[in-house]
Amino acid sequence: MESLDELLRQAEAVHGHMCPGQILGVRMALLGLKHLGIDDPRGADRKRLVTFVEIDRCATDAIGMATGCRLGKRTLKFRDWGKMAATFVDLESGRAVRVVALENSRDLAQQLHPRESKSRQQMMAYLELADEQLFRTQLVKVHVDPAELPGHRGERFTCPRCGEGVNFGRFETVGGEQLCLSCARADLRYWTPDASQQEPGQ
Repeated sequence: MESLDELLRQAEAVHGHMCPGQILGVRMALLGLKHLGIDDPRGADRKRLVTFVEIDRCATDAIGMATGCRLGKRTLKFRDWGKMAATFVDLESGRAVRVVALENSRDLAQQLHPRESKSRQQMMAYLELADEQLFRTQLVKVHVDPAELPGHRGERFTCPRCGEGVNFGRFETVGGEQLCLSCARADLRYWTPDASQQEPGQ
């Protein structure tokens, strides 16, 4: 495993800038991997790890970079809970650890570096503070459904209402008809048709 400094350089390159979230994310990943005994998550151990992240913020980019877990590889799982937390799962041993950033870490940063800007306070402190001052860890059990594992090839069907293809059983049965989730439950849909605009290519 690369050093913290090297991982932070890589995280900055991937994310586009250095920020407190990058430092927290890399350190969360390192702590989770240490608890699981995974030394080479992007190499020899790459098939052992699945990571669940609970926030769509800067730290998630850093966690993905440090662990090698990616949405496209089906090894990074996003749960939209708005928490600065991640759970690291060793598929080989079945062990898992959840790492949560402590709320008082910002106060500690301000106490350590009162003359710096808020962002600078946090970046400096997040490099200096011990793991126990930044994070709470908890050994947990995680059931990863076989359909969510990398390499799984689930059934594919075409939604009869919208005509769009759907993977991995992401459908609901409504009135005896299998529909994609956005047709079955409009409350899940993040978009609505805009009849006021001309369709692309017309």
